[in-house]
Amino acid sequence: MPKSLSIRAGLGSILFWSVISAAFIGPGSVTACAMAGSRYGLELLWVLTFATFGTVWLQEAASRITITTGRDLGQVIRQSYSGKTGVWVAWALFLAIFLGCAAYQAGNILGAVAGLSLLTGVPGTYLTGIVGLVCVALLWVGSTQHLANFLGLIVFAMGGAFVYVAFGAPVTPVALAKALVVPSLPAGSLLLVNGLIGTTIVPYNLFFGSSISPNQSLGDMRLGIWVAVVLGGIISVVLLLAGLLIPGDFSYPHMAAVLSESLGTWAGSLFAFGLFAAGFASSLTAPLAAAITAQSLLGIPKNSPQFRLIWLAVLATGVGFGLANATPIPVIVAVQAINGILLPFVTVFLFVAVNNRTLLKEHVNSLPQNIAMALVVLVTAVLGGWNVWLAILPPSP
Repeated sequence: MPKSLSIRAGLGSILFWSVISAAFIGPGSVTACAMAGSRYGLELLWVLTFATFGTVWLQEAASRITITTGRDLGQVIRQSYSGKTGVWVAWALFLAIFLGCAAYQAGNILGAVAGLSLLTGVPGTYLTGIVGLVCVALLWVGSTQHLANFLGLIVFAMGGAFVYVAFGAPVTPVALAKALVVPSLPAGSLLLVNGLIGTTIVPYNLFFGSSISPNQSLGDMRLGIWVAVVLGGIISVVLLLAGLLIPGDFSYPHMAAVLSESLGTWAGSLFAFGLFAAGFASSLTAPLAAAITAQSLLGIPKNSPQFRLIWLAVLATGVGFGLANATPIPVIVAVQAINGILLPFVTVFLFVAVNNRTLLKEHVNSLPQNIAMALVVLVTAVLGGWNVWLAILPPSP
C-alpha cells in the first residue's frame, strides 16, 4: 500500500474508533474524574491508567474476534456453548448488559439535563421530557450517527478546555508521574474507584465495538483503538487535574466557575453545553447498545418490535430518573460503580471466547495478552466484590 494511503487509512481508523472514547467521555467521566480530583487529589489517578489500558486490551480482543471470525462477540459467545447452557449464558449476559445500560442511561439523562439547565436556567423536569422525546424520535428513525459524531466533537472541545485549565493545577511532573502508576486507596474512596473503572471500561462497548469491526484490518483496528482510547484516557486525567482546582464540595456550578475564571465566561458555557452534549450523545448510544447486544446474543432482528422495545425500556429508565428529580451527581457516581461491579462477569466470557482456538486459530490471545486480561478481570472482581460486601455488611462506626 502506498505510504499516503496507509496514513489516510490509519487516520480514518483513529476517527472511526473515537466513538469508543466518546462513549466513555460522558457525564460519568466528567463527574467521577473531577470529583476524584476534588476529594482525593492525585491519589486515584492510577485508576485511570489501569482503566485506560484495560479498555484497550478488552476492546482489542472483542474486535479481533469479529475481524478474524466474521462473527461478532455475542454470536461467538452464544455458539461456544451448546444446548440450554448457551441459551442461559446468552440471557445472563444480555441481562447484565441491559442492567448496565439502564444504569448508564439514568446518568446520561441526568447529566444532559443538568448541563442544559445550567446553560438555560430552565427547570430540569421540562428539559427531561424534551430530551427524552428527541431521543425517541432519533432512535426510531435511526438518524443518530451524524448527530452523535457532532456532539462527540463538542465533548472533545470541552476536553481541550480542561487541558488548558489542568496546566494551572498545583502539581509537579514527578508527583503526576508517580500518581499515574502507584496505587493507593484512601478511606471512603472505593465506590468512586469502581465508578472510575465503570465509566472508562464500559461493558456495553465491548459488544458495540465488536459489532462495528467488520471490514477492518487487524493493524488498523489496533492503531485506531490504541490512539482513540489513550486520547480519551488523557481527557479523563485532565478532568481529574481540573478537579484539584474546585473549591469545597464538587458541583457542576463550581466546575463551570473554574473554567470561567481560567478562560472567560465562554468556557463556563462551553462546559454546560459539553456536559449536555456528553449526556445526550450517550443517551443515544446506551439504549442502542442494549438493543444491539440483544441482536448479537439473542438473535433479535434489528429494528424489530422487540429491538425497539429494548432501547425504549433503557431510555425510559433514564427519563424516569429525570422526571423524579433525582440528584444528578450521586446517581451518576453510583451507576458508574454498578457497571464497574458488573464488568468482571462480562469479561470472563470475553476471556474464554478470545482463547477459543477452534474459531480464532492463530489469532487467539498470546500469553502477555492473557496476563493483561486476567489482571483486569481479577482487579475489577476484587474491587467490585469488596464494594458489594461493604454495601451488605458496612463496617461498624
